[in-house]
Amino acid sequence: MNRILLAFQAFFNLLFSGELSADTLTALNLSKRTGAPPKAAAPTPAATPAAPTVRTSDGALQLLGILQRDSRLIDFLQEDIASYEDDQIGAAVRELHDQCRDAIARYVTLAPVIDGVEGTYAKTPAQDANLVKFVGNVPANAPPGGTLRHKGWRATKVDLPNLPAKQDPTIIAAAEIEIE
Repeated sequence: MNRILLAFQAFFNLLFSGELSADTLTALNLSKRTGAPPKAAAPTPAATPAAPTVRTSDGALQLLGILQRDSRLIDFLQEDIASYEDDQIGAAVRELHDQCRDAIARYVTLAPVIDGVEGTYAKTPAQDANLVKFVGNVPANAPPGGTLRHKGWRATKVDLPNLPAKQDPTIIAAAEIEIE
């Protein structure tokens, strides 16, 4: 059960902040890479009308809203499941899994980073060092290949619907009030 929780934690770290938290890095026995400092943005001329502000987090929040709408993912994650039996959780997760997979497939086209058989030898792709994360007994210089443990995933197409102009992207799911 800890691996599932760690997987969800890593997913949401990446979804909302684009990087793993210190706690998640520690749990995965990873260390943070240092990169070049971000470049300062050039000032925009005052005569140009301001374009609508779209933050990269808006798409992440929109996808989270879709997962909540189609599968009630946030409700499931926020619920304390300690009192439930494993077979009850398993039955709930099976349905949740199918609903989440369908929701993601509707808006995001995924492809493996390396299209190979896990557990067999795979060569390291030469075009981009960020395509592969080496695990295990990693030498100082990047090896030419190794045993493929996970194919990785890349989004080949993202087709999220446009948000209405006045919709607050931070509202993942509106509160529901029943009128009797």
